[in-house]
Amino acid sequence: MKKKLEICCYSIDSAIKAEKAGADRIELCDNYSEGGTTPSYAAIEYSVNKLNIPVNIIVRPRGGDFLYSSAEYELIKNDVLKIKELEANGVVIGFLKKNGEIDIERTKEIVNLAKPMQVTFHRAFDMCKNQHKALQQLIDVGVDRILTSGAENTALKGIDLLKELVEKADNRIVVMPGCGVDEKNLKKLVLKTKAGEFHSSAKEFEKSKMGYFNKNISMGGNDNVDEFQKVSVNANKIKLMLKILKNTK
Repeated sequence: MKKKLEICCYSIDSAIKAEKAGADRIELCDNYSEGGTTPSYAAIEYSVNKLNIPVNIIVRPRGGDFLYSSAEYELIKNDVLKIKELEANGVVIGFLKKNGEIDIERTKEIVNLAKPMQVTFHRAFDMCKNQHKALQQLIDVGVDRILTSGAENTALKGIDLLKELVEKADNRIVVMPGCGVDEKNLKKLVLKTKAGEFHSSAKEFEKSKMGYFNKNISMGGNDNVDEFQKVSVNANKIKLMLKILKNTK
C-alpha cells in the first residue's frame, strides 16, 4: 500500500505549493504561532474548490489547551457543519477533560456530526494522560486517524511509543506520526514505526516582499515575532520525503 504524506499548510499559497510538489493531502490551518487554529471560511472554500487533493481542516477556535467552554464548543460544531457543506475531505479536532482524559462524549458527537467526512484527532492526544487507553477510546467512537508525536516534543523522540501505537491499532485506525518530521528523519520513522501515513509542515520562512518597513511598530505587540516573514512550505523537502516514502519498505 502506498505510504501517504500529509502537509500542514498555514496559508492558501502554501497549500497550492504543497499540491504542486506532490503532497497526498493537506491539513489547512491558520496561526502558526498558536499551533494551528481554524482557517477562514473563504480559505476553506478556496482550498476545497481549487485543490485536487484531499483537504482536512483543523477546527480549533483558539490556541492553548483543549478544554473548551460551552460557547467554544458551539463554535466548533457550527464550523464542522459549514465545512461539511463545503464537502471538505475531513476535519481535525481534539477534546480533553480537565483530568487529562479524552472527552469521549464531545469526540463522538463530532464524529457523527461530521459524517461522511473523515475525522482526525490531533495532538491533543499527546497531551492526554494515557495514550494506550485513548487509542482504544478513539477507535471505539469511530475516529479515522490520530496525529501524534508519541507524546514527546517530536515524533523522533516519541518513536518507541509510535511503534507501539501502530502495532496496537492493527489497522483499526490510522496512527500518523507528526511533529518535526522531515527529510532527515523520515526514513528512520518509517522503518521503526511501520506507519502508513506521515505528517509534516515541510516548513520554511519567506521574507516579506515589502520595500518599506516601519520597524517601530509590532502589530501583535510581541517583539520576539518577526512580522515581516511568513511560514511557508519547501517544495524540495516535500519531494524528498515523497521519494523516501516510495523507496522505503
